[in-house]
Amino acid sequence: MNRSARSHIRRLAIGRLISVTGGAAAYTALNFAVWDQTHDPYMQALALLLTFGVAGLAGPLLGSLGDRFDRRLVMVWSEAIGAGFFFAMGFADAPLVLIVLAFGSAIADQPFYSASRAAIPALAESEEDLAWANSLVSMGMHAGIAVGPVIGGLLVGVTGDPSLVFVLNGVSFLVSLALTLTVRANFQERRTEEDDAEHGGFTAGVRFLFREPVLRRMSIAWLVFVLGMGMGMVADAPLAIDTFDAGGFGFGLLIACWGTGSVLGTAVGRWMTARTEPLWMVWGAAGVTASAFGVGLLPWFPAVLVALLAMGVCDGLTIVAENGIMQRRTPDAIRSRTMSAFEGVLSLGLAFAYIAAGPVLSVVGPQPVYLIAAVFALGATIVLLPLLRLRREPEEPGGPEPEGEPSSIASEILSPG
Repeated sequence: MNRSARSHIRRLAIGRLISVTGGAAAYTALNFAVWDQTHDPYMQALALLLTFGVAGLAGPLLGSLGDRFDRRLVMVWSEAIGAGFFFAMGFADAPLVLIVLAFGSAIADQPFYSASRAAIPALAESEEDLAWANSLVSMGMHAGIAVGPVIGGLLVGVTGDPSLVFVLNGVSFLVSLALTLTVRANFQERRTEEDDAEHGGFTAGVRFLFREPVLRRMSIAWLVFVLGMGMGMVADAPLAIDTFDAGGFGFGLLIACWGTGSVLGTAVGRWMTARTEPLWMVWGAAGVTASAFGVGLLPWFPAVLVALLAMGVCDGLTIVAENGIMQRRTPDAIRSRTMSAFEGVLSLGLAFAYIAAGPVLSVVGPQPVYLIAAVFALGATIVLLPLLRLRREPEEPGGPEPEGEPSSIASEILSPG
């Protein structure tokens, strides 16, 4: 990969680091505020449902923007609209109003996410560098998930008011927007009129996702996976606040441990290849399963944090592998819609999980919910096992491996092009 291409990927990674840090802080503040003001598991589930759940169901429609228009402009407009929603949240007080505005921000984020993932193969310029690029961008995203909750928890704990967190997140979106504008490169691969004609229509991504055998199996597996882990997400706040009496900071620390682990997992992912991605995906899913059992059984909060750290490492591995497999098997002309269709499937599972989580959490409590999540994760791992056969597929011929090794995660993201 040439220096210019590396610079483009690093700018996207930095932008994602900044905006996801703000977003994770804001959503942590939102969920803590909702639970603190209502202590109602149904309201907690509603907040997650309208942010991480049903928003993604609009993905197949919104993802078409990244295939029809310039992906760079789609990403810029998506961040600008999202910033507007978070600025509005800074002036809202009622939990229900905050949830509705957060829903708008989640909808606005959908085109950015699908377009940015679809653009990575074009920006990376070669398949040999695709894992490196996916790893770096994922590192930025998950580093933000690791740091953001701590910032959000601290600010809410010190000020007692989430408004400042929401406004700061709006600013972070604008900074990310500015960085995207500095990337002067092709966000699409070359395509012909025949490519566009073959993959026309809003539902083309859904059709391709379920026609392609590997992507279909991945979709089914992750649907099973999120049905359980989505309920675990609803249990996070009461797990920290009620079960272990750790307060808002403990809630932020809980999410930060998972985020820190996911940064480590995505960093390791840079050494994946087309042949090893399926193996890492299966092992990562198995690791998430074991970690979820740990969260559900361990009686000490520090031990639970260690289990969540391990869960994050395994989840980070699966994310890099998932992105690589999907990008390699999907034509550029339909990649954004396919990515968003995949997210739509996951959002459907999350929506059902959040709806079920309220009554389940009320009956069994936070830690048993994680045991239920572990059983679902085990089922997903079993569904993924046949993908190990992909290791026998021949790898694409290509150029040399990326030069050099990073001395640290921070230096790899921040080093000059």
